[in-house]
Amino acid sequence: MSDVQPVLLLTGASRGIGHATVKRFGGAGWRVLSISRQAFDPRCPWPGGEANHIQLDLADVDVVREALPRIKEITNGRLDALINNAAVSPKHRDGSKITSLEMAYQDWLHIFNVNFFSAVLLAQGLSDLLIQSRGSIVNMTSIVGSRVHPFASAAYATSKAALAALTREMANDLGRYGVRVNAVSPGEIDTAILSPGTEEIVQREIPMRRLGKPSEVADLLYFLCSDQALYLSGSEVHIDGGQRV
Repeated sequence: MSDVQPVLLLTGASRGIGHATVKRFGGAGWRVLSISRQAFDPRCPWPGGEANHIQLDLADVDVVREALPRIKEITNGRLDALINNAAVSPKHRDGSKITSLEMAYQDWLHIFNVNFFSAVLLAQGLSDLLIQSRGSIVNMTSIVGSRVHPFASAAYATSKAALAALTREMANDLGRYGVRVNAVSPGEIDTAILSPGTEEIVQREIPMRRLGKPSEVADLLYFLCSDQALYLSGSEVHIDGGQRV
């Protein structure tokens, strides 16, 4: 990085991993721009946060496409990292999994727009800035993208699998310009998205016998966007306490 303040654009910044990521990058001196369907959340404050927040419904691809010029204007022509963290993971009212045979088409489309197509549109629309800075894209995938999970819906799981494949394709497309593209695949992280029964998974499936911390994921995201990872691209880095083994 140069002496100029680096800039991060982060989707899904209001809670959990997103909130921890804002604190990690902000604490390291980065300017953090956030995108969320909601207005700026005062529960996740950081210096200049409200002024650097973009309220945008990522489920509406036309709105995302139309917002790209405004987003580029807000960056002031500099973008060093894009982290596609926003995601939706609907469940039945009792918290149980929605299977592939139950999910309606419009719900599949809504989930893919937020979890997958918004990442495509942002990368396409902001690639010139990332090429200029020789920056980094990190896509937030999930352990459910490679295995059936008792709580995650089939649509959520397949959207994360698609995002992992997109990471490889983007790494190939942008590598010649010096832009690195990686994915981070969390397992069971201690956030509000967890379902009842997760503790059983922790004891049965995770060798480390604990949940991950949002701050641990944020540290990994920071590493991937830093100069310490300049030759790391096209990888999906698992952070799951050994759950996948």
